[in-house]
Amino acid sequence: MNAESQRFEALLGAMTRAVCAGDGKGAAACFTPEGVYHDGFYGEFTGREAIARMVTDLFHRDARDFEWRLLDALSDGRVGFARYEFSYISKIAGSEGRRAGFTGISHCALQGGLIRRYGEEFDRAPVLARLGFSDERILKSVRRWAAK
Repeated sequence: MNAESQRFEALLGAMTRAVCAGDGKGAAACFTPEGVYHDGFYGEFTGREAIARMVTDLFHRDARDFEWRLLDALSDGRVGFARYEFSYISKIAGSEGRRAGFTGISHCALQGGLIRRYGEEFDRAPVLARLGFSDERILKSVRRWAAK
């Protein structure tokens, strides 16, 4: 693994550990001041304050017992990619206590050793099905994501 990939893996690892621990400020510190976190479920959050609130007010409101494993991190210092395995236990009404998990790909634009923009790609519909969401609710979500 090259030095840029090692630095990226350490940075992304710090962010994911902070997210799992509910440390919004720690996760946000991995971003530039105007950084953007685009979450596959909740959408886009810009700036450290908004990213910190996303972690504490959304992620940890709706789930617990997060596990986030990074795989095959690669970077040239400007962009970085990593595969991941992510899971959590739901706290959402109607799916409390159910573990949902998925694999995905993180992609980041980097600047000055920090994340300028974080995005991810994963298949959302199977996660909602595992949580017991109705077919109608899953289809409504898929249509909303497709429209973006």
